[in-house]
Amino acid sequence: MTGIDIDELSKEVMKGLREYSELADSEMKKAVRKTATSVKKEISANAPERTGKYAKSWTAKKTKENSHTLEMTVHSKDRYQIAHLLENGHAKRGGGRVSGRPHIAPAEKNGEILLENLIKKALK
Repeated sequence: MTGIDIDELSKEVMKGLREYSELADSEMKKAVRKTATSVKKEISANAPERTGKYAKSWTAKKTKENSHTLEMTVHSKDRYQIAHLLENGHAKRGGGRVSGRPHIAPAEKNGEILLENLIKKALK
């Protein structure tokens, strides 16, 4: 059994906390990347399809990263103008409405659940 001098105890505790913090940061970043990719795939799979260009336009992009955080954005690269219209529906030119096809909101909800589960699993 090794002993630690009482004067060194605080240094050892801080060392352990730093190691845990670094592990938690890297696991959180992995979970965020995996979740963003999953959300992108789910939106693409459930997107309304006429030509297929809209479904293929979705991407996950790293918005901001530092030593402790990672922010990713899932967006449509070149078809962003119609995302809201397809999700929520819109008025037709000659009158009437086109009903919406929710494909972004369900993917977002599933992403929230997935991220929470991945973080809980990683930090156990």
